[in-house]
Amino acid sequence: MKCKVTNLRVTDHYATNQILLKQTKESPVGERMGESAEKKKLRNPETIGQLVAHFRDHELIDLGDEGKAYSTRNRCCSVLNKWVLPFWQAAKIDEVRTVEVEAWLRGLELARGTKAKIRKTLGLLFNHAIRWQFASRNPISGPVRGSGVRQSEKRERIPEVLSAPEFRKLRAALPVRERVLVCLALSMGLRRGELAGLRWEDADFEQLTLTIRRSVVDQVIGKLKTEASQRPLPMDVCIAELLQEWRSISKYSESQEYIFATESNRAGDQRGKQPVSLAKVMQCHIQRVARAVGITKNIGWHTLRHTFATSLHHNGEGIKVVQELLRHSSSRITMDIYAQAVTVDKRRAQSRVVADFLNDSSSTKLVGSGPASTLNTSG
Repeated sequence: MKCKVTNLRVTDHYATNQILLKQTKESPVGERMGESAEKKKLRNPETIGQLVAHFRDHELIDLGDEGKAYSTRNRCCSVLNKWVLPFWQAAKIDEVRTVEVEAWLRGLELARGTKAKIRKTLGLLFNHAIRWQFASRNPISGPVRGSGVRQSEKRERIPEVLSAPEFRKLRAALPVRERVLVCLALSMGLRRGELAGLRWEDADFEQLTLTIRRSVVDQVIGKLKTEASQRPLPMDVCIAELLQEWRSISKYSESQEYIFATESNRAGDQRGKQPVSLAKVMQCHIQRVARAVGITKNIGWHTLRHTFATSLHHNGEGIKVVQELLRHSSSRITMDIYAQAVTVDKRRAQSRVVADFLNDSSSTKLVGSGPASTLNTSG
C-alpha cells in the first residue's frame, strides 16, 4: 500500500472512521464484520509495511499547529514510497537491526544528503512505533548517542551562488514579474514556499517591512518552517519600489490577493486565487533566460537564498544578524549550512597571516629561528 498525504484534519479523520465502522456493522453480514473491523483496529502492526500504513493514517494528516507541515508530510511519503517500502516492507518491526540499515544505506548510490533524509524518515517512523507502543527501541537513533545508524550529512559539493555581475545580467534580461521575483528572493533570502505565499497585505510600504505569514507548496497553504520565520523583515526602498511597480500593472492587486497570483487559463476557476507555480517559473522562464545570457550554473530558488547568505558573510555581517535575516531557529544551522566563505575571503584571510608571520616588514616578529621559537607578544 502506497503512502499518500492527506489534508483531512484529525477530527474529520476520526469522524470518517466512525461512519465507516457504523456502516460496516449495519451491513448484511452483520456483527461478524463489525467485530473483524474492531479486531483489525486493535491489532498491532508487525511489519514495516503495516507500520508505514499506521504512520500515514495518524501522522501524515493535517493536525494543524500540532502536526507536521504539508511539505514535511509530502517529503516523508516520497521517501517511504521510493526507498523504504520496496526494500523493508515485509521486514518485522522488532527484527530491524541498526547495522543492517547502515549497510543498506551504504549500498545505495545516492547523495549523502538523500541518504540522510532516508535515515531521518526511518527515525521518525520508529519514534511513531515507540509512541504507540508497537516497539520498545529505535534502531535508527540507538539507545545512546553514537549507537544508531551512522550516515554523514556532509555536502559533497559546495552550493552554487551567483556573483553580482551574473545576477545583474540575469535581472536585466528578465520580464517584470520574474525580475521582481528574483530580486525579492535574493534580497530577503525567502524560501520558495514563502515567496509563493506572499499577499499584498503582508507588505507594509510605510514601515518598509515584509511579514511572512504562510508557506504555499503544491497549492497547499501550510505553516512556516520555524517560529523565527514569522518575524517582520526589513524591506529595502529599492525592493518596495519594485513591488509597487509590479502592483501597478498586476491584474491582482487587492490586499488579500497573492502578489504573484497565477494568470494561467489552466488554473480554471482558481485563476487569480492561487499563486503561480514557482517551480515552473524557474524552469521555463528564469533558467532559460540564465542560459541565454551565458550563466552555466544550475540555479534554483535556493541558489538565491544561498547567494543572499553568502553575500552577508562576505560583507562581514555578524552571525546573529545573518541568523535573524535568514530566520533560522539557531545559529548552528546558520553556521553549518550557510556561512560559506567565498574564495577571495579565504585568500585574503590567508594573506593576512602570511603578512604577519613571514614578511620581514611585519611588525610581528618571530623570536629566534629554532623549533622552540615563540611569538614576541611584548608591548
